[in-house]
Amino acid sequence: MTLRAAYLTACGSLVALTVLCLAWELWLAPLRPGGSWLVLKTLPLLVPLRGVLHGRPYTYRWSMLLILVYFAEGVVRAWSERGIAAQLALAEVAFAFTFFCAAIAYVRRYGK
Repeated sequence: MTLRAAYLTACGSLVALTVLCLAWELWLAPLRPGGSWLVLKTLPLLVPLRGVLHGRPYTYRWSMLLILVYFAEGVVRAWSERGIAAQLALAEVAFAFTFFCAAIAYVRRYGK
């Protein structure tokens, strides 16, 4: 994977994960009708967004640790929930895994 491809993949998956978390907890399958406070889980994703979009390797490094929380949440909710919530959880796992792999590729390529 080239540096540019890793950058675009990481940016796209982080933005997609942010939008997914917002839509999931507000409209698609919230814990309570009308939305829930679990939408606040989106806020930590906004912290690394600027650094990732600007291609800062240090931000990529620490955001790989942050993204593991979303991966774990997706795995747990995919296992425990049914219907659309389980499908959304699988999408969360896919976006988190994609970001993690792209961030690793970006940091490796950036150093060369």
